[in-house]
Amino acid sequence: MGIRIGIIVNNQFHLSDDPVARLDEQYLMIRHARDRGWHSFLASMHYLPEGDAVQLQQVPLLARLQAEAGEMAMGVAIFLLNLHNPVYTAETMATLGVIARGRLTLGIGLGYRDVEFDAFAVPKGQRVRRFEEALALVKRLWGGEAVSAEGPWGRLRDVRLNLLPIQRPHPPIWFAANHDNAVRRAARLGDCWYINPHATLETNRRQMALYVAERRAAGLPLPAEVPCRKEIFCARDRRTALAMVGPYLEEKYRLYAQWGQDKAMPADERLDLPFEELTRQRFVIGSPEDCYEQLRPYWEELGVTQFVFRTHFIGMPISHALHSMRMISDELLPALRAVQPAPLR
Repeated sequence: MGIRIGIIVNNQFHLSDDPVARLDEQYLMIRHARDRGWHSFLASMHYLPEGDAVQLQQVPLLARLQAEAGEMAMGVAIFLLNLHNPVYTAETMATLGVIARGRLTLGIGLGYRDVEFDAFAVPKGQRVRRFEEALALVKRLWGGEAVSAEGPWGRLRDVRLNLLPIQRPHPPIWFAANHDNAVRRAARLGDCWYINPHATLETNRRQMALYVAERRAAGLPLPAEVPCRKEIFCARDRRTALAMVGPYLEEKYRLYAQWGQDKAMPADERLDLPFEELTRQRFVIGSPEDCYEQLRPYWEELGVTQFVFRTHFIGMPISHALHSMRMISDELLPALRAVQPAPLR
């Protein structure tokens, strides 16, 4: 079957932008992906973005995009689990599973922004406990059993969920993880680790070894699915690709640094770097041949079976994003379909 490819849509734009026009652009990208054989479409989640940024909310956006996506699978990547009531999570994700006709992946993560924890009254010091408790409760609800539970989110008295997931016992659960502790948690509690795009390849290698060791220590099998998100831009050569994507990718990572993303990463990883240094071992930029070679270590060494590509960034003209998508569809995607990823060891 080779490596599968997903597209993560750009649901962020500038305050001065027309939100309807920006949404229309995502329809164009989804239709292209649908017609060219991309496997899945995904969207991310944030609340209250600071600075010159607006973000469309994940769940209604995904539901609307499904109307354009045909047989593509849907991915929630990622959902900030500990900010939400577990009943809301269980029923909302079951609903998305129906809309996706049983082709849903649920990516979950802790989050890292104080403004989000404050807005949902989640003390940052309790975020891990709230995350693990919410996941356990959602799985119980999805199991169809009568559930009694109580927490800061509310109270359940012998309630049973009637809206169960189409995928049994539940959709595949991808764990987003940046920090070493989160990678260990992904190994113990998730179906797989959703490899993040922010860290260098060197850190990804080290953390995959950590993930495999933790999985074995827990007596769990290694996952058959290994998804990885990458920031990518394809053009006729690296110089052209850098000129087209550089200003927008640099702005995106300035936002990440301002929001504190690197505080959730290992101590030796930083995002407040000069752009040229930031691109090393992180981003996939260049011709289709360049991109293939930059991606090669991920399937040969890390066992990646599915890439989730983001090739459209805040402020970028849609013509740039579609140019990259066409290059990926015409030249990179066929080559990746022929790849047989190395199994995890």
